Formats: sequence, structure tokens, C-alpha cells
Amino acid sequence: MQVDLNCDVGEGFGAWELGADDELLEVVTSANVACGFHAGDPSWMRRTCERAAERRVVIGAQVGFPDLQGFGRRHLEMTEIELADAVLFQIGALDAFARAAGSRVEYVKPHGALYHAAARRQDYAAGVLQGVLGFSSELAVVAPPGSLLGAAAADAGLAVAVEGFVDRRYTADGGLAPRSEPGAVLTDAAEIRRQTVGLATAGHRGPDGMTRVATLCVHSDTPGAAGVAREARQALADAGVEVRPFLPRAG
Repeated sequence: MQVDLNCDVGEGFGAWELGADDELLEVVTSANVACGFHAGDPSWMRRTCERAAERRVVIGAQVGFPDLQGFGRRHLEMTEIELADAVLFQIGALDAFARAAGSRVEYVKPHGALYHAAARRQDYAAGVLQGVLGFSSELAVVAPPGSLLGAAAADAGLAVAVEGFVDRRYTADGGLAPRSEPGAVLTDAAEIRRQTVGLATAGHRGPDGMTRVATLCVHSDTPGAAGVAREARQALADAGVEVRPFLPRAG
């Protein structure tokens, strides 16, 4: 058994740092780097790519709505072409910094409200996919189980990594509990370990049954995120699950 461990990084802005990026990059195998729309800026993108490349962590573009004030967690109505342009812009900008650091962007993962919109709405899934394909048909896409984005990307011949979350509570129907609800973010070590191992070994339980999970996410703004990542990785090791990038050509 094997699984990828990813985290959202590079989410600082100017003089403000968000998340323990350096600690997280010592633990994870893939880095979802913010591309300046919902978080990050050119200097944060450069520094994060350099740090990821030094540690041989795979770089992915964490694309989001143009919503710095709301951290990309507010839904924005955009046309399909507007969204495609925004996604292509973000991937291209990050790839320039990744290549300057001796690496490259290997995959794309929508952030926050865009992640949910592309999972549920065909126009948003199509817009994200159009932006991805505008850059390269060799990129992979990270998407939640049973999502429209994942299905569209697979139909287009792209590699798709189904994602699970080690630090977010799931509802009975397999969805994520809204962040506004108490306990939506997991912080208890034992609970994190159980959820991590369960997702990696059994998969995600949804309305259509179990789905294999290829990558597990730790949010860098979760309290004690670096500790969460270490707990998750140790739990996987104890369960005999190898942690490695989900892309065979990467790492």
C-alpha cells in the first residue's frame, strides 16, 4: 500500500507568514503552492518553490478564486472562459518559479470555494479543466471523490488523484463538514491517526460506496499543522503504508 501526503503552502502575503511551511515540507511528499490569487505573492511563490525543490517535494499549483481578502473560501461567479484564463494564469506563473528552482509544476489542485464549485458544477469543472489543458495535457488533477472535476479530467485522459483530508471531519454522506460547524477541523491526535489510516487503507466512503484515495491533505492553517502532518505520517508508517508522490514520474 502507498499514498501521497500533500499540504497547502506558500499562503503568506508580503510580510505576513501563514503556516509552518518549512516544517511541513520536511514531512509531506507534495506541495500545493498558492499562486497569488487567494493567497501568496511572487516572492512567496519563489521561496516556496525553492524550499520544495531543495527537499525534492513535488510541486502542484493550488489555484483559487481571485479573493485575497476571503482567502479563496468565498464563492465567486465566473464564466467558464474567465475561470479558464485565471487557472492558466496561475499555473503558468507558478511553473516559472518552479522551473527557476530546478523543478516544475506537476499537478493542479483547486483551493477552497473553487475546489467545491468544480466538484459540483459542470461549468466550473469545465473551466478549471480548460485552464489545465491550456497549459499542458501532462498535468495531473487532484479532486475529491465522486467529483465532476475528477470525472472530466479522467475523460480528458489526465491523471487524477482522489483526495482525502486527515484534518477535516466527514459527514455521514461522505462530504466535508462545513468549517462553520464546531469540530469540523480535527485536532485530536488519535482521531487524526484513525482517519489517516482509514482513508489510506480502506478509502473514502460516499453514496456510491468506497473510493480509493491516492493523496491525503493537511491544511497549513490547521492549528499545529506540522504536528498533524507528523502524526499522519507516523500513523501511515505504523500501518505499513508507504508515503510517496502519487505521480510515478515525480519525486
